[in-house]
Amino acid sequence: MNAWGVLAVAASYLLGSIPVAVLVGRLHGVDPRGVGDRNPGYWNVKGHLGARASVPVFAGDVAKGAAAAALGLWAGGPWWVGYACVGAAMIGHAWPVFAQFRGGRSILTFVGGMVVLAPWTALIAITVCVATWLATGSFAYGARVGVFGFPVLLAFMAPRAEVAATGVLMAIIGLRFGQAWLEERARRPGPAAPPAAG
Repeated sequence: MNAWGVLAVAASYLLGSIPVAVLVGRLHGVDPRGVGDRNPGYWNVKGHLGARASVPVFAGDVAKGAAAAALGLWAGGPWWVGYACVGAAMIGHAWPVFAQFRGGRSILTFVGGMVVLAPWTALIAITVCVATWLATGSFAYGARVGVFGFPVLLAFMAPRAEVAATGVLMAIIGLRFGQAWLEERARRPGPAAPPAAG
């Protein structure tokens, strides 16, 4: 990786750290990190502020991943620089330096990056997402099918190294989900302590 690549990765992390959901929530007097599932992302904002107010969150989080991928391609160097930039943006989204390292799950940032790095596979995955949404009436279910089906589709359309790199990016999502689960578990009240003997 050349110096431009290093700068692109660093810039991608800062780009990913822009807390779009928190900024949108503040405009409406809500901090998504304190309501619902406490995830500062599209779904939590949509659940509390409605579909219209959450559109900027959806667009902003996707744009962060797309811009990071574009930075990686612009920087040149090995093929994986683009993936490194998307990964940096996802890490920034999940652990943002501008929001006390309390971020979201990075799913939409991942989607934006893949639209740039693997556009044909992303187009098929989006088509599958929309078809599932129409068939089930649930956008959430369609989104899950599209996102988690993406690496399966990519395996038929890209070199193994790119499929492996995509798996690494999805591991960031899994790591953030795991952290969120542990945090939620820690917030739940535990069983009452037994009375002291005597």
